[in-house]
Amino acid sequence: MNALQLLADGDAVSRLVAIVLLGMSASSWVIILWKTWLLRRARLDVARSTAAFWQAADLADGQRKVQAFDRSALVAPLVAATELPAGGTLATAGDKSQQLTRLLREALHAALLRLQYGQVLLATVGATAPFVGLLGTVWGIYHALVGISSAGQITIDRIAGPVGEALIMTAAGLAVAIPAVLAYNVLGRMIGRIEADLEGFARDLRELLLSLPAAAARG
Repeated sequence: MNALQLLADGDAVSRLVAIVLLGMSASSWVIILWKTWLLRRARLDVARSTAAFWQAADLADGQRKVQAFDRSALVAPLVAATELPAGGTLATAGDKSQQLTRLLREALHAALLRLQYGQVLLATVGATAPFVGLLGTVWGIYHALVGISSAGQITIDRIAGPVGEALIMTAAGLAVAIPAVLAYNVLGRMIGRIEADLEGFARDLRELLLSLPAAAARG
């Protein structure tokens, strides 16, 4: 019995479970493919942008060079965050070190939020898809046993077929969950490497600006 025939013979609950698993699988694979492409590009862009920045003559030149390589807009916001706001507010009440720390932290958090987009969906699919499949299996076995009991005579052949077909839902749930879990771990490691590079750049940038006069930093 193929999948289409199994769905045709199932009731509304079995079909709903199958549709939910199909939606989970499609959404997780879209996230997996998109994020794999995005993170590979982001890692290359961060390396090129930071290298170009440190080859610049001053901060303004560095910002222009970063924008030429930073297609994912991860490094440029960190450089732009070094422009301290005008006075008159609590944001400018602290010294230069405090202001830089706050601005760079906010820019770094915004960049990390973009990198981590979709990770919650992968984690959710990986954690819930097996249980959704198990629900389909339990309901399918119940539905099959009700049908068998109403048929009168019960034999192993009558039980094995419908129960085996119901167990397909468990396999489907695992087939949806396993790629999502593996992708979550692999992509999480890629995000961690990029995060470490951005944090290191932000720390070096802060130290540079604290060690240079404002006029020299701006060229």
